[in-house]
Amino acid sequence: MTTFDKREEGFEKKFAIDEEQRFKAIARRNKLFGLWAAEKLGKTGADADSYSKEVVLADFEEPGDEDVFRKVRKDFDAKGVAQSDQQIRKVMEDLLAAAVAQIKAGT
Repeated sequence: MTTFDKREEGFEKKFAIDEEQRFKAIARRNKLFGLWAAEKLGKTGADADSYSKEVVLADFEEPGDEDVFRKVRKDFDAKGVAQSDQQIRKVMEDLLAAAVAQIKAGT
């Protein structure tokens, strides 16, 4: 194996690890986001956990974050929760940063 082949293999492994961590961080963010939204919707305990799982599953509808955002936005509108689109998106950003930090810390 040449040095170039070894470098290429190393980059491929790093890319695979980065993608796995990205997937885990997004899944964790969605769970945290679901728990945050559940609290705003007045859900607690098992209801909050169940709602959080619904938010995680909503992410499989299409690529990107819009499916998760739309689910929470629709639920907030249905229950009269006063949160602007910008506030919701800001929480999503903040929770993604927190999820990345948790994954890197191994927690």
